[in-house]
Amino acid sequence: MAGADEALAAGARPGEAKGRPHGGPYIRTRDGVELFCRDWGTGKPVVFLSGWALASDMWGYQMVPLSERGLRCIAYDRRGHGQSSDPGRGYDYDTLADDLAAVLDTLDLRDVTLVGHSMSAGEMVRYLTRHGDRRIARVLFLAPANTPFLLKTPDNPDGIDAAVFEHLRNNVFLRDYAGWLSQNADPFFVPETSAAMKDWVKDMMLRTSMKAVIDCNRAMTTTDFRAELARIQVPALVIHGDKDASAPIDLTGRKTAKLIPGAKLKVYEGAPHGLFVTHLDRLNGDLLAFVKGEG
Repeated sequence: MAGADEALAAGARPGEAKGRPHGGPYIRTRDGVELFCRDWGTGKPVVFLSGWALASDMWGYQMVPLSERGLRCIAYDRRGHGQSSDPGRGYDYDTLADDLAAVLDTLDLRDVTLVGHSMSAGEMVRYLTRHGDRRIARVLFLAPANTPFLLKTPDNPDGIDAAVFEHLRNNVFLRDYAGWLSQNADPFFVPETSAAMKDWVKDMMLRTSMKAVIDCNRAMTTTDFRAELARIQVPALVIHGDKDASAPIDLTGRKTAKLIPGAKLKVYEGAPHGLFVTHLDRLNGDLLAFVKGEG
């Protein structure tokens, strides 16, 4: 276990130096940002990374049952999200990967299973290529939205034109982000999803800093992870719904699994992007099996 000097050098506050229990629910990054962290249960650690504009609240339906099944479940709010600091900077993938490193180093986590939804696929990939996999046992990509590469370029003809994303940021998000969330809620879920559940997810996204909304969208739509995916050496599982309107599986999930050596792909029939609530029983079972090395 890292000593106090190493942990403080990594950005921890006094009282956080030797892992759990740390001095309060926040972890300090190298550039002074405070990340709100949830840490439930004991056992093998599973670190959950949230999707674009979502916070650690999203993982409650996984963290409660899995922490009761002998796992240590950890999730934190990305900078500018949830209860974390809103510094107005640092939404590039290098900095976001360094924030993940601050969490893992401060809590001195080992043999970690990383679980990332949507845009956090890129955070996991960049963490592995920037910091290595000595703390990581396996990675699970849940409905990846930005890997391998979203932009249309001469060597990526199936991508999306950059002008589409620029229009979305400048003429939609910066004019009526709340309206856009309401108009696009239904495809994120299934018909059986309650109105209350939809409102809960939308409200979570509305609490996200607009600076984070815009800058994270720019990072996730412009960063090319193709070469980095091929360098991943830990076991990887991609879970993706074939009715995902936010991140079509043929553009993201299938290509991600194909580029990672030895990765497995599980397709959830009829599942949308919000499968962490729409398919939670199946997902929780697959998560538990994967952590145990059975999936």
